[in-house]
Amino acid sequence: MKLENVKKIAVIGAGDMGHGIAASCLLGGYTVVLRDIEQGFVDRGVEGIKKSLARFKEKGKITLEAHDDALARLIPMVDLEEAVKDADFVIEVVPEKLELKKSVFAELDKFAPKHAILASNTSNMSITEIAKATNRPDKVIGYHFFNPAILMKLVEVTRGAKSSDESIQIGYELAKKIGKVPVIVEKDSPGFICNRVNQSSVVLFSKILEAGHPTPEEFDAAMKPVMPMAPFELLDYVGIDIAYHGMEYFAEVLSSDYKPSDAMSAYIESGNLGKKTGKGFYDWSQGRPAIDLSKATKEYDINHLIALQVNEATKLIEEGVCPDPQEIDLAMANGGGSPFGPFALAKGIGYDVLNAKLEEIYSKFKLEIFKPTKTMKEGKIRV
Repeated sequence: MKLENVKKIAVIGAGDMGHGIAASCLLGGYTVVLRDIEQGFVDRGVEGIKKSLARFKEKGKITLEAHDDALARLIPMVDLEEAVKDADFVIEVVPEKLELKKSVFAELDKFAPKHAILASNTSNMSITEIAKATNRPDKVIGYHFFNPAILMKLVEVTRGAKSSDESIQIGYELAKKIGKVPVIVEKDSPGFICNRVNQSSVVLFSKILEAGHPTPEEFDAAMKPVMPMAPFELLDYVGIDIAYHGMEYFAEVLSSDYKPSDAMSAYIESGNLGKKTGKGFYDWSQGRPAIDLSKATKEYDINHLIALQVNEATKLIEEGVCPDPQEIDLAMANGGGSPFGPFALAKGIGYDVLNAKLEEIYSKFKLEIFKPTKTMKEGKIRV
């Protein structure tokens, strides 16, 4: 199969990510089936698509004709068999539970045409493991969009152990056709590129909570001037439970170093999960918290976080997850909040500075994941 053979895309899951992906595919010119398990979920997804396309039209990003044409190609549906029976490319966007995903893929394998590629939008989970639920592991790939999918450019196209070159190439070309920036993840590994690069920073935040200093506000006050949303503020915004479960998964499949601290677990137990519950590290009851910049800690600075990112990025190269540093930078620049990837930042700051920052962190917390890698110590990667 080639890209030109892909005419119809089925998106399985109509939540925020699902309808954002569906809208992107509609804007790329495809006929799109949006499917969920209940009509109410499908209806909310359709409304989400209509709002996104209306905003694009109002801002002059698409014409009235393009707006109407896109909506005319949208097919809402509840019946899974009907949704995928003539799909050429299927994107699964169900909750991050491995057994659920595997059960969905078993059904997709049963109902979708034999030529159809089955793609998972999972942000962390093993594509190889998900593919085991099918009789077509060569046609199963990772296809991780970033939130909000209608606006964010990055798509991580992940190769499972048995994914064919053809399936990866079609996924890559399709992402480009719908206006995204695809990066191929050559080896199926937890967190792929972006989540993996960022995960050691989350461990640092967890250990800072355990240490009791600096406070979340003191830490954020030091970072706020150079970030649109400071680290603990961002964890609150996304949901402390999301970060917590991500750490649990990494601890299970990669290293026990990623295990959440008891101090972080206390937030889960208390039910104070951040913005969605009104309280987390901050009080959100009156809206976005005001961070007092005068409280900025002197214990940490932005280079500590950059050092962790660069170090984790070197692991991706050493492990063969993504051997090209330019591709890692491309992924991070299009999937995160910074216009620059970790290696571009390292070039400007200097590896000697960043290695010293890592040594400072390691001396405090003695976790192997904070140790500089061989590649980091050599400091030879240039982009």
